[in-house]
Amino acid sequence: MQRKSSAEAPAIVIPVVVEEVVVGTKPRHERVRVKKSVRTREELIEANLQREEVNVTRVPLDRRIDVVPEVRVEGDTTIIPVVEEIVVVEKRLVLKEEIRVQKRRLIDHQQHRVPVRAEEVEVERIDSKDTHKTERKP
Repeated sequence: MQRKSSAEAPAIVIPVVVEEVVVGTKPRHERVRVKKSVRTREELIEANLQREEVNVTRVPLDRRIDVVPEVRVEGDTTIIPVVEEIVVVEKRLVLKEEIRVQKRRLIDHQQHRVPVRAEEVEVERIDSKDTHKTERKP
């Protein structure tokens, strides 16, 4: 086989096609709207309250004594002597009366309504296509 010179034969051109892939990112802007609100609800609470009641009793005695008695406590009763001096040919002490103060403890069961607050948060995402996504969290 004989080769022809390049001057004699026309040149054949075969195109070569190359594809290239370019990977990139496109910025996407997203907005977020947060709404916070406070809601109030009432809760029932119970408490035992302690109070003391005082009962005063006057006990007339009219008894002659030689010494002023001191205040004394008998159980839950406090006894306060009331003394008077009277003039006679001689001076003597007369126990006129005793005042008895008695304490009692009472427990009253009470209920009260009190406000209790809790916050709620709503997050709304707004992307560039104007679609809204809402998340609600108590």
